[in-house]
Amino acid sequence: MITAILLVFFVGYLIIALEHPLKMNKAGTALLTGTILWVLYVFSAPSLPSVVDGAAFKEFIQDPSVAALSLAEQTREYIVSHQIIESVGEICQTLIFLIGAMMIVELIDVHGGFEFITNHIRTRETKRLFVLISTLTFFMSAVLDNLTTAIVMIMLVRKIIDDQKVRWLFGSMIVIAANSGGAWSPIGDVTTIMLWVNGNISTSATIPNLILPSLVSALIPMLLILRLLDGTVTAPASAGAAEEEGAFGKLSVGERRAIFIIGVLCLLFVPVFKVLTHLPPFMGVLLGVGILWVFTEIMYGRKEHVEESRKLRLSKVVHRIDGNTLLFFLGILLAVDVLRYTGLLQGFAEWLDVSVGNVYIVNLIIGTLSAVVDNVPLVAGAIGMYPIATEAMVANSASAAYMMNFMQDGTFWQFLAYCAGVGGSMLIIGSAAGVVVMGLEGINFIWYLKRISLLALLGYLAGAAVYVAQNILLG
Repeated sequence: MITAILLVFFVGYLIIALEHPLKMNKAGTALLTGTILWVLYVFSAPSLPSVVDGAAFKEFIQDPSVAALSLAEQTREYIVSHQIIESVGEICQTLIFLIGAMMIVELIDVHGGFEFITNHIRTRETKRLFVLISTLTFFMSAVLDNLTTAIVMIMLVRKIIDDQKVRWLFGSMIVIAANSGGAWSPIGDVTTIMLWVNGNISTSATIPNLILPSLVSALIPMLLILRLLDGTVTAPASAGAAEEEGAFGKLSVGERRAIFIIGVLCLLFVPVFKVLTHLPPFMGVLLGVGILWVFTEIMYGRKEHVEESRKLRLSKVVHRIDGNTLLFFLGILLAVDVLRYTGLLQGFAEWLDVSVGNVYIVNLIIGTLSAVVDNVPLVAGAIGMYPIATEAMVANSASAAYMMNFMQDGTFWQFLAYCAGVGGSMLIIGSAAGVVVMGLEGINFIWYLKRISLLALLGYLAGAAVYVAQNILLG
């Protein structure tokens, strides 16, 4: 049955990759793949050591009402009442965060908020604009997160560039810059957040050690893509039409600027909210949505002379959210969770440790895999496999030098943050930022594979080389 699970997973990914030639919507394929994998998993669970030998399952069957059941019934009940709930709960955190961020960004967009930025970007020379957008994305991603940053920057690019192929090049670089920018900040990517919250890495050591490798990983692809660009960009014909027609909800420039500032501050406050409350990031985003929603309702409530149909309340903006992207994300994460629960990811991580035994090579492989398999379960598997080494563990280890790599801020954890974050850029479906950009801009998987993947790989390896060189030179 494990073979069948792997086969369905790889066939599903292949169909997603060939979405355009096959004319098959990737969201439908992802949902079908994820559902079939859970069906296969629930029937194969009684024969899987990862399920029946797990501590959580053994504790679950201590319940008298469960202990009397057969093994097949016990595993089925365990999956249905425990693992599916856990899986959907984790996925929903990501989806709710994504929905909230999209709502804020869309509300800013329909009120012309991004024009306050685009109006200050005077240059229309393609190369200079490309460098500017890439730089903004890299540093914004460290403060926000790569997912939110990708949404904001794509919306920005849409206001400036009409040519779809040029936008695809910009969108591809946004994915790379967002992932690289998120890797050197503890709050820039979901995997670095996981490592930071768990105590594997700290802010004071992560930023100085990873900023240069991350910068190089974005700089190399940027310079290579830059050679493909020339001339100037042309804004979409409809870019200024809405304002000329008196749209934007009939609000003044000052009111629209207030929506823009409050929306951006709400997004920037999310990591601060998490630090202060220890609640998950999606709660911070929902707080921001609530604040912006109430603010705009009060603002429109005072516009009694404006027709209700012209008021761009948030309730009218919700339909602009890309449901196709959300469903695709749901299907992919459901599929990957089956690989996690069956022990396939954990088994592969253990095989790497035994067969390779070099923290640099292991992390490079994990980073490469994160372009295909979601980096969250990969990092989660690594966290579960390797405990944070203490001084006592190092002192009692047969290989103290190797064990030191697993101490807080050790080489393994820092390099894992880099590789898992940056490695996802090698495929358009390899990161949350890539999935969102793919959905919003309709970037072709094969197009990205042919034109961008190699450039992203070169950046990934160059940044990794810089990190290794830093360790060798600085000890």
